[in-house]
Order: sequence, then C-alpha cells, then structure tokens
Amino acid sequence: MPRSSQNPWLHGFAVLTACATLGLIALGGLVTSHGVGMAVPDWPTTYGYNMFLFPISQWVGGIFYEHTHRLMASGVGLLTGVLAVWLWLKESRRWVRWLGASAFFLVVLQGILGGLRVTLYKDEIGIFHATLAQMFFTLLCSLALFTSAGWRRLTKTPIQLSSRLERGLLVATLLILGQLILGATMRHQHAGLAVPDFPLAYGKILPPTDAKSIEAINQHRSDVRDYKPVTAFQIVLHMTHRMVAFSVLLLVGWLAVVARRELRAGFGFARWMYAWVALIVMLALLGAATVWSNKAADVATAHVVLGALNLAFGSLLSIATLNCARLASKSVIVASEAAGIGSSLSPARSFVATR
Repeated sequence: MPRSSQNPWLHGFAVLTACATLGLIALGGLVTSHGVGMAVPDWPTTYGYNMFLFPISQWVGGIFYEHTHRLMASGVGLLTGVLAVWLWLKESRRWVRWLGASAFFLVVLQGILGGLRVTLYKDEIGIFHATLAQMFFTLLCSLALFTSAGWRRLTKTPIQLSSRLERGLLVATLLILGQLILGATMRHQHAGLAVPDFPLAYGKILPPTDAKSIEAINQHRSDVRDYKPVTAFQIVLHMTHRMVAFSVLLLVGWLAVVARRELRAGFGFARWMYAWVALIVMLALLGAATVWSNKAADVATAHVVLGALNLAFGSLLSIATLNCARLASKSVIVASEAAGIGSSLSPARSFVATR
C-alpha cells in the first residue's frame, strides 16, 4: 500500500498513544504527590525481580504507585515505537515521519532518565524527567493533529493574524512551559507548601524571606511531611510559580479578547481561545486547591495533568494558527505577483490572463 497523508487508523493510534501518555503523567504525579519515588530502590529490576515478573502480592503501599508507573511507562514506550514505525511506513510527509522518530528517541531518553533518577538519587534529574514528560506529551498531541482530517482542512484555510496575536500565542505557550518547569522544580524541591496559605502568603501579599522570619516560620510549621525546614529559596520559588500563573491568566485572557476583535471567522479561533482561558482558570483553581487541601495527592496530581493539557492546547493552537497565517501570507504574495503580471500586459493580454 503506498504512503499517504490520509490514514484514519494511524490518526486514531496517535490519539491513543497521546491519551496513554497523559495517563502516565497522572501516575507520575501520584508517585511524586505521595512521595514514593524511591519506593522501588533498584532499576531496571524491581527488588531484584524482572520488572514484568514482580509478584502482584507485593504491589503494596508506595510500591504499587511506583511499580505501576514503570509498567505503564513501558507500555507507552511500546506504543510510541509502533507509532514511529507505522508513520515511517505509511506516512507520505517526510517531516511527520521524522517527528515520529523523534518521539521514539524521546521516550527512550525519558525511560533512561527515570531510571537514573532512582539509581543516582538526584532531584535535578527528576525535574528534567518531569519537564520532558510534558514536552513528549505535546509532541504526541502534535502528531495526532498532523495526522487528522482537521489538519488537512487547516492547510487550506488562510487566516491573516496580526503580529501581536502571533507573538502573544507563542509567548503564552512558552510561559506555560516555564511554569511547568517551575512546578516540577517545586515538587522535587519540596516547595509545594512552602507558602501554606492562598491568596495571601503568610498573611501578606509578599512573604518575608529574611533569616529571622524564616526561623519563626519553621517554628510554627504544621506540615512536616517533607521532613525539612522551609528555606527562603523554596518560598521565592513558590511565589514565582504563583506570579507566573497570574501572568499567564492575564495574557491568555487578553489574547482571547484580541482574537474576538480581529477574527470574525476561521475555524472558530476565538471560541478555542475562550476554551483555553477556561482551562487556565481551572488550572489556577487547582493550584489554589492544592494549597488549601494541604497538598492532597489527588488534587496535586490533577493540577499536574491539567498543566500538561494546557501546554498541549496552547502548542496546538499556536501551530494551527501560524500555519493558517503562513497560508494567508502566501496567498497575498501570489495575488500580488498576479497583479504585477497583469499590469505589465496590454489590456487584451491582461484580460486573457485574468480569465
């Protein structure tokens, strides 16, 4: 069977792989939220067993979360491998085939980083591991978009976007990526409850970070799950996460207003922007609920999952609209060239050319 850009079964498999990856991110969030990342201290074995032969009777406590996370990661790796091969054999667009190959290499790297996080016991590796998971999920969502019938329609839909809207979309998406990196750093630096109240911070707009205030804070801390006193760095990290979240909310809200004013048609762009605003608001509320619930594992995990969805949503929206803008620019160039040719012809020849 020849290669083609129209493979509905391939598109469905890409969607399945992306959904499985989101489930894996949720499991990873539960591992971190429960503080059981080292519940299984060896890798690639599990307490000396082959990972896939570890007795179910021993899947207890934190071991259940960590071991299940490993097994699901293996499943996502297998799905990604199948997707990459399928794309290479059946997809006609070369750049899409290479994106599939890149996804496979990323999932291998992600597995190695997860193992090194255990064997080397390094929080820094955990931060990179968590960030790469979000980027990998976004890549898989992009592959699902590129293999869809909707993308084929978008490649024929020229929409002229203003430069401020184009730049704003890119900046908002990059800000969300930065916010997710901050969130991963917070989780692995145990700063999720460094500031235990919201919307205020220790009863103030900006919390104190001097040595005397930090000492007083540690004397009255009620949360002892992290087994470490809070530091000024953790408080600053936590507050930076809050401020960036507020900035993202304002920026995406402003972009939705701009899109409503500038675009009256074109695949319901303004409605998609409103949907993004709703996702950002939900993410912010879950962030607040994480603090209010004393970092309940299910709430914190939902916050992580919604963060991944927001990054993917913003990335896909940016890709789609920039593609439409590129088509619009190409249409303008073609029209200008045609007009130039027509003006250089005699009236009779110009009439024939326009026919």
